[in-house]
Amino acid sequence: MTSAASENPRNRADALPKSWNPSDVEADLYERWVAAGYFAADATSTKPAYSIVLPPPNVTGTLHMGHALDHTLMDLLTRRKRMQGFEVLWLPGMDHAGIATQTVVEKQLAVDGKTKEDFGRELFVDKVWDWKRESGGQIQGQMRRLGDGVDWNRDRFTMDEGLSRAVQTIFKRLYEAGLIYRAERLVNWSPVLETGISDLEVDHKEVEGELVSLRYGSLNDDEPHVIVATTRVETMLGDTAVAVHPEDERYKHLVGTTLYHPITGRQIPIVADDYVDPEFGSGAVKITPAHDPNDFELGLRHNLPMPTIMDKTGKIADSGTEFDGMDRFEARLKIRERLESEGRVVGRKFPYLHQVGHSERSGEPIEPRLSMQWWVKVEGIAKAAGDAVRNGDVKIHPASQEPRWFEWVDNMHDWNISRQLWWGHRIPIWYGPEGEIVCVGPDEQAPEGYVQDPDVLDTWFSSGLWPFSTMGWPDATTELTKFYPTSVLVTGYDILFFWVARMMMFGMFVADDPVLTAGKDARQVPFRDVFLHGLIRDEHGKKMSKSKGNGIDPLDWIEEYGADATRFTLARGAQPGGDLSVGTPHVTASRSFITKLFNATKFALMNGAQPGRLPARDTLTDSDLWILDRLDEVVAEVDSALDRYEFSKALEGLYHFAWDEFCSWYLELAKVQFSDTEERAASTRIVLGNVLDAVLRLLHPAVPFVTESLWQALTEGAEGESIVVASWPTVSGASTDTGAAQRISDTQKLITEIRRFRADQGLADSQKVAAKLIGIDTADLLAQEAGIANLAKLTAAGDEFAATASLEVRLSTATVTVEIDTSGTVDLDAERRRLEKDLAAAQKELAGTDAKLGNEAFLAKAPDAVVEKIKARKEIAEGDVTRITARLAEIAKTVAAK
Repeated sequence: MTSAASENPRNRADALPKSWNPSDVEADLYERWVAAGYFAADATSTKPAYSIVLPPPNVTGTLHMGHALDHTLMDLLTRRKRMQGFEVLWLPGMDHAGIATQTVVEKQLAVDGKTKEDFGRELFVDKVWDWKRESGGQIQGQMRRLGDGVDWNRDRFTMDEGLSRAVQTIFKRLYEAGLIYRAERLVNWSPVLETGISDLEVDHKEVEGELVSLRYGSLNDDEPHVIVATTRVETMLGDTAVAVHPEDERYKHLVGTTLYHPITGRQIPIVADDYVDPEFGSGAVKITPAHDPNDFELGLRHNLPMPTIMDKTGKIADSGTEFDGMDRFEARLKIRERLESEGRVVGRKFPYLHQVGHSERSGEPIEPRLSMQWWVKVEGIAKAAGDAVRNGDVKIHPASQEPRWFEWVDNMHDWNISRQLWWGHRIPIWYGPEGEIVCVGPDEQAPEGYVQDPDVLDTWFSSGLWPFSTMGWPDATTELTKFYPTSVLVTGYDILFFWVARMMMFGMFVADDPVLTAGKDARQVPFRDVFLHGLIRDEHGKKMSKSKGNGIDPLDWIEEYGADATRFTLARGAQPGGDLSVGTPHVTASRSFITKLFNATKFALMNGAQPGRLPARDTLTDSDLWILDRLDEVVAEVDSALDRYEFSKALEGLYHFAWDEFCSWYLELAKVQFSDTEERAASTRIVLGNVLDAVLRLLHPAVPFVTESLWQALTEGAEGESIVVASWPTVSGASTDTGAAQRISDTQKLITEIRRFRADQGLADSQKVAAKLIGIDTADLLAQEAGIANLAKLTAAGDEFAATASLEVRLSTATVTVEIDTSGTVDLDAERRRLEKDLAAAQKELAGTDAKLGNEAFLAKAPDAVVEKIKARKEIAEGDVTRITARLAEIAKTVAAK
């Protein structure tokens, strides 16, 4: 702090704009932070390490509210740790998003009437790379708008050379360990994309279809037949059995016999299986093993044939019927029409609402289809992923999510890792001219004349390596030595079973790799903590979606309200495992909070507030001691909450401390102290400066832009060039002055009661009235008298003072009587009318609560919490009736006296 600033305290306030306009500040501030290298991690540093890898967004993506929440929380964690003295790495990157990216480029080609086949594989992949360089990664610019403090020097891409090397290395290790194999299994098939897709790429939607009941076997009621129902009539071309429950008496005599198939003419067996629900429908189901996941499993158990009756485009093929060549939906209609003409349709429900999986990228209904694919045998590595949580090496927050984790990893099916695409990591398997198979590692060459497998790997395969591949694995690097394992993974609970599980399985598979364990005394997990937040919902608690029109673009919020208000809204609502509702009221409240912080800082600067060495505690006022002690408590509470990833609790506490206690009370009490002696004013400036300095630091991880601007004005860089690298506040260690805290609590109660009393008298907030405070000396509040008078808008009683109203306020040590002269300040007739209206409302509320509490049936069923709330409402209503009635009596007495 310069002497000039001390002599003229307005200098620093004038450095701030008249009002806070985020768009004038945020972009420039962010680029200054990046240019200064504040977010660049030093792998050779001796500081303790803290690391997070950014869940890589799709290269085709844009920032949505889920991303904004993820990024805000990760930025908050890393900014705090950086201020606490850690060497922080927040590593960014993008996912190549195989299906999404290939689809984008194919659509561009389609505009010119071209397909990928017109170019061939190599040229098409070149075009995808061109698109990625020119148009991909919009989200990176949006991350800058949000304020993400990532190390841009270490930005990675799941298809870059280093990650390709990691993918080939782990594929070969898994293959040689017998954990990767090729087999024909049922997959989610996209006829438009002509590839299998993962469960995560399937959207389940409720659609209107039809439920058709069909007669298999004889049309003669006296001969064997069964009734089955289906929503996909066309799949009957692939039926190889009818199944019934073993204990179903209706069908026991038919089990082991065969029935006539009404289209193919084949004789298909009737099998008994516990999978069948005898209470549903007719209790008999048609079995199509190659086109239904449950039927597939049943087919394996009963060794049934599994004919595939659709080609990769969704057309009927190889069924040996007149329907070959038809699209599956056309065949559905034509087959039903034929069966109706033969008298085999015995029931048809339309419309029939049911759930149908759709391809997330291309939008069409997916087709379960038997296909030759590459798989990872997950049993062993999934168990290791479960054990890592069971034995405490990895902690899931909240712990209530652990059962879901165990349920998933303990019952995981083998993972289909191959995709029939051209964009992605090509499967490193090569086939020889005589059917030989060889897996080729990153430093190896395939034998002469061998041909590589055409499929690419599932996107989740490469992103599953993200925590260690981004730091250079399989090579030994300083990054791996310093920053692996990562400290925490922040993500939504909705992808716990997809990406998180993949990373855990791969991480545990290489846990003993010497590259990862060098200099460390244990097997290495990919991350120590997993923090799972909930989904973002609209302000009414409904899931956001484009179709409902209730989605929010975070960039719209950033444009209108600023990045800080957007971030604070999200962080304040985030709690472990819980969904959060956000809407315009929430973000406007956050903007108001930031405006309040800005105005409070400007006021403090105009009055010369400055951080510095605190005066001796025995020279401080009650309000000074109270706010310093409360600051200690808040620092401890915030640290405890953030260490447990309770963001909402931490930010809610900071919000109320900054607004309700610091701004609404301490600043107002400080105004009186500024008017006291110069020594008292100087002491107040330092206390105010120190508390404001700490508040700005505590808030910085959540609202980095406004806190940087305000802190620079407050400190003039006295402790460093940026709040980004300033130290995190710590507890002072001073013993709490409980006496000062009680006296300030009494002061607040007294002022609050006087304000309420003034409102009852119909006095305007700014209207000053003469008053006497009787008993303030016995309440030990003489030192606060000037502050009480200032905040309650009271003036000293003169010689002509005559009280027209009074109230008693019971404080901790005494009762203070407040006498007020309201003569000439209140329109008594208008006040009476207002109070009568208020009394009617209070009496109605009291009658309503009495009725509920007197209803035995209601009390027997209502939860205790509900009953307690009603009791509290009754108590408030009783107090209002008593208070208003007394005031009306006073008015009547005053009018009568006149």
